[in-house]
Amino acid sequence: MNIALLILRVVVGGVFAGHGAQKLFGWFGGHGLKNTGGFFESIGFRPGTPMVFLAGGAELGGGLLLAFGLFVPAAAAMLTGVMVSAIAAVHWEKGLWNQNGGIEFHVVLIAVAFAVAAIGARRYSLDNAFGIDWHGLWWAIGAVGLGAVGGLASLLPGRRPPAQQERHLREAA
Repeated sequence: MNIALLILRVVVGGVFAGHGAQKLFGWFGGHGLKNTGGFFESIGFRPGTPMVFLAGGAELGGGLLLAFGLFVPAAAAMLTGVMVSAIAAVHWEKGLWNQNGGIEFHVVLIAVAFAVAAIGARRYSLDNAFGIDWHGLWWAIGAVGLGAVGGLASLLPGRRPPAQQERHLREAA
């Protein structure tokens, strides 16, 4: 069981960290901070570059924490926040299924974060090495709940229409 959990943590955490590195540094075929910032601006996240820094930082940091099994509830909160923000901003209107750009994949990743926060990182983890015992149902509920609130809150300050839409709205008024 410990090896299976290690593999789950390393794979899912590594994928999240890779996505963060794509956003922040342009690694693994990503577009980097500036170009991804332009994309974020185009979907209404303003200012785009700082929002990418937050999202990429949460993915990179949360992914590494999950992979190494360190402060797993914090990792779950960070990763849930990014997934909830993506669901609310882009994927919700596309339905459930991933093939249509829906929320399926994001929900599965939130479920993994919840499960690992509930189970704990176990034997092969930095939490175990340092004697950190932050896991259980309430840790998982708190982490995912906090992450969901943070993800939704990330939509509030910058969700304005892109500049072209703002110009069009002014001209129409």
